[in-house]
Amino acid sequence: MKTLLVDDERLARNELRRLLAAFPEIHIAGEAVNAQQAREQIAALEPDLIFLDVQMPGESGMELLAALEPPVPRVIFTTAYDEYAVKAFELNALDYLLKPVDPDRLAAAVARLRAQAGRGGAPAAAGAPRTPGRDRLAAEDKVFVREGDRCWFVEVKAIRRLESEGNYTRVHFEGAQPQLFRSLNAMEERLDPRSFFRANRREIINLAWIEKIEPWFSGGLLVHLQGGAKVELSRRQAQEFRERMSL
Repeated sequence: MKTLLVDDERLARNELRRLLAAFPEIHIAGEAVNAQQAREQIAALEPDLIFLDVQMPGESGMELLAALEPPVPRVIFTTAYDEYAVKAFELNALDYLLKPVDPDRLAAAVARLRAQAGRGGAPAAAGAPRTPGRDRLAAEDKVFVREGDRCWFVEVKAIRRLESEGNYTRVHFEGAQPQLFRSLNAMEERLDPRSFFRANRREIINLAWIEKIEPWFSGGLLVHLQGGAKVELSRRQAQEFRERMSL
């Protein structure tokens, strides 16, 4: 996979080269120290993948990515700043690695790259806004969640339940319940309906995490999720749920 490194720090580029040597499928074809050089290298090399710094003299990596004409290579951001991760997600970046780059996180990013290639379809173009109802999140995809000083990249399949809190969504996964700065309706448009079900006005559940189901008041259902959460389905939603699950 033809790869371009874009970073204004020589030591950072050298360290990334060293780490990427563990992945023979990644061929580093060139380097750039700013957005202008990156444009020239992209035009000349037509890389499949770019490792892109965010903070560079002049134009930032985010601005560069947003301005690129399609087709746009896959992009993995590498930066010392975690506050740009939400924007990176919106621009369809494949991943967001904090410096100093952790070898295990890099390996996970490369594994995700392999998984996308293995699915046989091209991912949504980096730099293109995500469109509601399209570009559904696959189970192997990750969403960025930040609450205060803590940050997570959460695999979609690990999310057990999503709970509406006004214009925000509380995301429940093992060991944490942080808040995502998107509405539940917006999240529903991104989630695969084969894996997630709108249980009621305030909650979406991951079908893979259901432990048991029991009858509830007025023809409804009470769904028990692994981990102890209980979610009520109204009669209307219970009927749709039974049809979906062929109960």
